[in-house]
This record gives sequence, C-alpha cells and structure tokens, in this order.
Amino acid sequence: QVQLVESGGGLVQAGGSLRLSCAASRSIFSRNDMSWYRQAPGKQRELVARITTVGSTNYGDSVKGRFTISRDNAKNTVYLQMNSLKPEDTAVYYCNANTILGAFWGQGTQVTVSS
Repeated sequence: QVQLVESGGGLVQAGGSLRLSCAASRSIFSRNDMSWYRQAPGKQRELVARITTVGSTNYGDSVKGRFTISRDNAKNTVYLQMNSLKPEDTAVYYCNANTILGAFWGQGTQVTVSS
C-alpha cells in the first residue's frame, strides 16, 4: 500500500523557519523522484521542489535560495527545510511521488506565515 504522510506544518512569523517531513512507503520511495507542491487558496497547485533518486534537486523560482529539499533513504523520508518564510508562502503543502503507476499524494500539511 502506498502511503505518504506529511508532518511539520504550523504557524510561524515572517522570517521564521519550518521543516516539513514526508514519510513514504518503502515501495515507492527508493525508486522515484519525490516532490513538494503547495496550493494557496484560490490558486493552482505549484511545484515547490523536487529531488531525484540520486539527490539532484530543482526548485520553484519563488523559493530558490530559501528552501532546501533533502531525502533520507534509510528512513524513507523526504524533507523540506523552509527558511526566511514570507506571508506568500502560506499554503497547504503536499508531498508527491510520481511513479509509473501514477501520481501519489499525501494528505497535505498547512503552513501559515503571519506578517
């Protein structure tokens, strides 16, 4: 059974930091690129960051230099370290695995940045 379980969201002041975690089923974690997306109210879901199975990364333009994605293969977990948070980072953040069987999503975790 494929599972993606996010944690680590919350309320933080502008300029603060949060770290999100996504624990994945071993069956999909080791074989697939992992990504974080976010969706703000009234907006489309957008890619925040992606990390390949060998650790290559890419980021959305709005988070470059502030967010860092990483993965711990021993724990089947992907992380998103978010620094210098801005109110416009407020959104529900989703973990994603895009596999040959299709895309799998976590339930999402709310991040709220107050000004």
